Amino acid sequence: MYTGESNLEHAASCPLLNMKSRPATVSTPPASIPPPQQSYRWVMLALVWLPYAAFGLVANSVAPLVTPILSDLHMSYGEMGLVLGSWQLAYIGVGIFAGSITDRFGVRKAVFAGTIIMSISAALRYLTTGFIPFLLTVALFGTGAPLVSIGAPTAVSQWFSGKSRSTAVSIYTTSPSIGGLLALAGTNSLVMPLAGFSWRLTFVYFALVTLAVALVWWIWARDATAAGDAKRERLWPTLLRLAKARNIRIIVLAGLLTFATSHGLSNWLPKLLENQGLTPARAGFLASVPMFAGIFAVLSIPALTPQRHRGRVVMWFAIENLVSLMLLVTTRGAAMTAALVLFGISAYGIFPVLMLMLMDSPEVGPQSMGLASGIYFAVAEIGGFSGPLLMGTFFDFTGAFFAGVSFLAVLNAVILVLALLLKRMPDSLQAHPN
Repeated sequence: MYTGESNLEHAASCPLLNMKSRPATVSTPPASIPPPQQSYRWVMLALVWLPYAAFGLVANSVAPLVTPILSDLHMSYGEMGLVLGSWQLAYIGVGIFAGSITDRFGVRKAVFAGTIIMSISAALRYLTTGFIPFLLTVALFGTGAPLVSIGAPTAVSQWFSGKSRSTAVSIYTTSPSIGGLLALAGTNSLVMPLAGFSWRLTFVYFALVTLAVALVWWIWARDATAAGDAKRERLWPTLLRLAKARNIRIIVLAGLLTFATSHGLSNWLPKLLENQGLTPARAGFLASVPMFAGIFAVLSIPALTPQRHRGRVVMWFAIENLVSLMLLVTTRGAAMTAALVLFGISAYGIFPVLMLMLMDSPEVGPQSMGLASGIYFAVAEIGGFSGPLLMGTFFDFTGAFFAGVSFLAVLNAVILVLALLLKRMPDSLQAHPN
């Protein structure tokens, strides 16, 4: 059962989680946005949605093409696992600095640069001739992706507060799921036939879509006037201050395990389903089911969950992940489809809840959100890298996906423990409604 603040001091035995944090102070709401720009925040939300959807599109574009790429480039499953996790590895090295760059130069420039890099990464895959070149082109995506995935929550934290922030987070976090949904469901059934069944030309189409999104963003996006306040924040003192906060450390660790679960399964799910006898098109469609289910979870659960109950929601999501993962590799037919739906609700629903907890932490505030989300994503992508890699490695050793999926289930048992250690914050500490 999720515990409150009173018994948490005796619950944590991990030294990392027991570090003393500074006394909590209520973060100030974002600097007020001038009335002429107030209504523009919803336009900004729509604009933020687009590059983050392109992020999901390109990030998930390799998974449905695993079979022809393995054959054409003569790669092993372990090598493909390394490719699937390579952009997350690049992300780890760039993430924290991308957060600082976003705070310093503004969301508009950061997201534009990141989207252009994502487009280049997809286009260059057309030219690859082997494992190493393909690995490098996918890894390049991880140098631009942080500017987009960090810029999105930073923009939301600057333009929204209170209840409208929860709504905005619910909306913008659907974008990578919908982008991924289009990649998984549409690649083999629609884009590949249009590309003459060339996986290389398929990546070029994805690159052109991403480039168009970058141009739309550059023309209409604006920086909130509050963004300039972040320029006074110094990187290392702010980083140390955030690292001292216990809830932030727990949220970051939970994010690492969550990303290992979601990236580990989603990148291999089409191949897992193909190994169960499904055609590539059918496997791609079923692999999109979790993302489709996750969209509805993301739109509803974060906005409806009071701040004081967010830790409990994380706990239940971890339990659902564990159960659905084991059902996925032990059942077939309708039961397996139900497991995919359940996994989508929990695996994709947990992210916006963790992000809201990070945004509303007293130690963060809009002036430090870029750096805070940079820390979160940089650490979380360690899981994003290791999840697909371990899944591929387990398959090479065992010849099946059961061991890898079971390992992901164990990770969610750890998330459950972390949820029990979260210090609950009352609703009264939430930012003022806007």
